[in-house]
Order: sequence, then structure tokens, then C-alpha cells
Amino acid sequence: MWITILVVFVVLVTVYSVWDVQKPKKFPPGPAWWPLLGSGLVVVQMVRSLKYFHLMWMTLCQQYGQIVGVRFGQDRIIIVSGREAIRTMYSMEQFDGRPDGFFFRMRSFGQRLGVALTDGPNWEVQRKFAVRTMKQLGMGRNEFVRVIEREVHELVENFRQRAATGEVFPMSGSLDIALLNVVWVMMAGQRYEFENARLKWLADTIHRTFHVIDISGGTLNRFPWLRYVCPESSGYGPMLRLLKPLWGFLEETIELIRKNPHCADRRDCLISAFLVEMSRAEHHSSFSDSQLVSLCLDLFQAGIETISSVLGFAFLYMLHNPPVMHKVQKELHSVLGPDRLPTAADRSLLPYCEAVILEVERIATVVPSGLVHRAMCDVELCGYRIPKDSIVLPLLYSLQMDKEYWTDPDVFRPERFLSEEGDRIVQHDLFIPFGAGRRRCLGEALAKPAVFLFFTSVMHCFAIESADDELPSLSPIDGITLSPQPYNIRITAKSPTKHNNIY
Repeated sequence: MWITILVVFVVLVTVYSVWDVQKPKKFPPGPAWWPLLGSGLVVVQMVRSLKYFHLMWMTLCQQYGQIVGVRFGQDRIIIVSGREAIRTMYSMEQFDGRPDGFFFRMRSFGQRLGVALTDGPNWEVQRKFAVRTMKQLGMGRNEFVRVIEREVHELVENFRQRAATGEVFPMSGSLDIALLNVVWVMMAGQRYEFENARLKWLADTIHRTFHVIDISGGTLNRFPWLRYVCPESSGYGPMLRLLKPLWGFLEETIELIRKNPHCADRRDCLISAFLVEMSRAEHHSSFSDSQLVSLCLDLFQAGIETISSVLGFAFLYMLHNPPVMHKVQKELHSVLGPDRLPTAADRSLLPYCEAVILEVERIATVVPSGLVHRAMCDVELCGYRIPKDSIVLPLLYSLQMDKEYWTDPDVFRPERFLSEEGDRIVQHDLFIPFGAGRRRCLGEALAKPAVFLFFTSVMHCFAIESADDELPSLSPIDGITLSPQPYNIRITAKSPTKHNNIY
């Protein structure tokens, strides 16, 4: 009896194992699959060896081709690399979905909420609301540029005080409050003082959420039960400890705005506009308190992390490339003179500064695997069949570090973005740091002027140098995004004159 049961069990396990390792017809090439785990062991071993997820994906593409199919647990992950494949993927609406799963729902109360990691009818409604409201609040227009310029002014004055005392301070952390204020004015209609301890905590918390799990959701998304077995190493414990206070902060802010007696007819920030929409008798069912918190979290996280990382890398590369830094400052002085800060209108007059920013975005590749996509149906891509619900990663790193196109992609060379005369910016079709298609980054209109104004203003007013004997490392911290390792600087004001009438 027991022998028969054992034999049947072994046969069933064997049959299941043989079936489980079979790849679908025309599935992209990739590592062999093991029962239950898929290619998981290979992926984990490669990440441990190469240290970074994007380098692991890139290595697989070099081994198997531009489109690689991997299975991690039961998730099928498609890595898309190279100009032709990525451009084709972005042009197909079948890839406009976002993945579902434990990790992607964890950050939005176990539901599919927000706008960054959702799709479907509710996403359509919420994205239209977010885009329309941000435009009404001035996004992409002069009104909102003035908000950025004010925070730049405050940052410059703060840096002048630090320069006067010879203070050594962390670069990235010193930018965070100003960047948070830019986003917070749009979201909540208010700003905070630079020394606000709670905002410093908030910025640090946001940064840390990007470095717990990789963009594909990590092992936690594949094996949610790991949160009970190893909550810390799976990322569940750390992520939950970061999300809870963020939720609390946003819920508290929303409640304060809701209690404002003028909230019923006020649309001076995104939160109040959302609450007005919720109060309408015929409002769409997707307008809920949980959706508002999730929407705010999406905009908060994306708006702060990427801009902060790009700026952190920008100043880091200036430390490593003094001739470039001097050339930036020379152009700024030539165009602006000593008595005013840059404005958005100066951007076309500062082609070298613009080229430096573009080269930083290229070589740092802050979002190396792009924003994660999902195949919404069975679809063919470049001759391969991509099964429905596959997680799709457009490997932007493969474009921005393409040796055949850029020749010397590991070299920091802003001139690659300039015309031969050096008087205008040259566009490259391999350079798409904000993605493409319908799921192109929502924050692009905020990020571009913010990065330009913060970078050029600091460069115009201060000489910066590393506070340590050795230059800080260029090696990034891995995660959903890449960010610079913390580094300290010392600054010297280039002129004692205050910029009282700068705009």
C-alpha cells in the first residue's frame, strides 16, 4: 500500500517536473529552467557575482541575444535590449501593462492603486486626472518653473551660509529638502524650511524604499510566503517599515487639507483637487482615500528619487572631471555674468551645461532597466512569442552604454551631445532616459527644468571639492534605481555678492 502511494507520488513529481521545465513554443532563449525555481538560481548567482541586476541582465543579453526569456519562480521575465527591440516594444500597446503580484500590491494596501504600477480602466481615469491637474497647477509652464527657481534661491542661500563656515556636508542629502518642496508645493500647496527634521527623515525614507528590492519585484514577488520564513532577507520587513510611516505622513497631510473649510471648492494642489473630485456625487469609483495615498506616494517617490540621484551623480562626475567643471563654470559666467542665477530661459544659451547633464543621465543610467512593463496578451516581439502576463524589462542600459554607437561609452564626454561647433545640442535616438510610448515617465516635465536649474545654479555660485583625501566612488548603489554612494563635499562661494534680484 505505502509502496504504491510512494511510487505514484514519485511518478507524479517526475511528470510535473518534466512539464514544469518545458518552455513555451517560440519563447525567447535564456537559461535552463529547474522545477519550481525556473532560472532563479542562475539569476541569484549572477547577481552575487556581478553585484548589479542590470549587469546581470546585460550579461544574459550578450550570451543569448537581444531578447532573453527568464523564469523566476512562476514569473516569466523578458529582458529586451538593443535599439530595434526596445523601440518596437515601446511602440506596441500590448506592452503597456504593469505587473501584478505581491510586491507591486504591497505598496498600495494590497490593491492595484496609484498610476505608476497599474493599468486598465481605473489607471486611464487616474492618469488623465493626474496629468490634467498637474498641467492646471502649472507643470511644464512658467508658473511651476518659478516654484523651482524659488527653491533654487533658498538652496543657494543655504549653501552660502555653509560655505562661510567651511562646513563639510553630504551632497545628496543637502538637495533633498529643496527637491521635496518642489514636489510638495504641487501635491499639498505648501513648503518646508530647509532644516525641517521631519522632511529630512522623509527624504531618507523615500530613498531607502528604492534599494530594498529590484525593479522586477525580487524574490518576494515570486515567493510571497518567504515573508513568514525570512521577512528580513526577503525584503518584506524592511519595505514594510519604510512604507508605514510614509503612508502615515501622507494620510495626515490629506486629513489636514480635508478639514480646511475651503477644501470643498479648492483646487490649488493635487490633493485638494482629488478631494473635490471625490466629493462630486457622480465621481468615478477609482477616487478613494487609498487611491489618493497611493497616487501621492507614486509622485513623491518618482519625483524625488530620480532627480536627486541624477543631481548627485552630476556633482560627483564634476569632482572626477575638473576640466569639465571649469568649462561649465566658464560658460555660466560668460552668459550670465556674476550677479544672477540661471533661469529656464537661459537653457538654450548654455549648450555645454545641457550637454553635461545629458551625459550624466547617459553614463549614470539612473533607471537602467526602465520602468517595468507587462504583456497584456500573448504577443509576438521580433519573432519571439511573449506569453500573457510576462514581466517585460526594457534594458535602457544596453542603449546608453552601446559600444558600437557611442564608441567609448565608459568615458565621460559631454561633447558627444554637442554639434561640431559646440553651439547646439545633438539628439541621439539611442538616448531615451525617460522611456517612450504611452507609459513614458510622467515626471519628465518636472525633472528636466529641476535638474538644469539646480545643477547650473550650484555650479555658477560655488567651487566644490571632495571633503575626503580620495575622490568618492563612482560605483552606484543598486536597487529599483541606481543612486550615488553617499559622499561629502566642501564648497567655496565664488562671489560674496548675494543674488537678491536673480529672477
